[in-house]
Amino acid sequence: MRYLTDRKRATGLGSARSGTGHFWEQRVSSIALLILMPLFLFPLAYNMGDGYEAVHAAYSHPINATVTVAFMLTAFLHFFQGIQVVIEDYVHGRWELVLIIGTRLLSASFALIGTIAILKIFFGA
Repeated sequence: MRYLTDRKRATGLGSARSGTGHFWEQRVSSIALLILMPLFLFPLAYNMGDGYEAVHAAYSHPINATVTVAFMLTAFLHFFQGIQVVIEDYVHGRWELVLIIGTRLLSASFALIGTIAILKIFFGA
């Protein structure tokens, strides 16, 4: 059964069919963050206040480096997804596109910077 009025059926208005995918992507990234956050925070808290050598040694370990990179990428993806929903709900017109592109570039830049920093520590640069 279709619950569209005759006018909506004639003009083709209705569901854009993209909301469900976005909903599930955001839920999966939040579940991944629930798992990754403690794995990221324990080494960070353990090394808080230690010197450069101790922090460098901790993040030179493959597990800590992998968890940190996964956390960075997932966190900034989740950040972008959340901000995108807010922008789509409250901003309209040309500014909507400008803000979504700007937010995507900002979150991708931060994820890239964090990933490069961890990889430099891991490979000893």
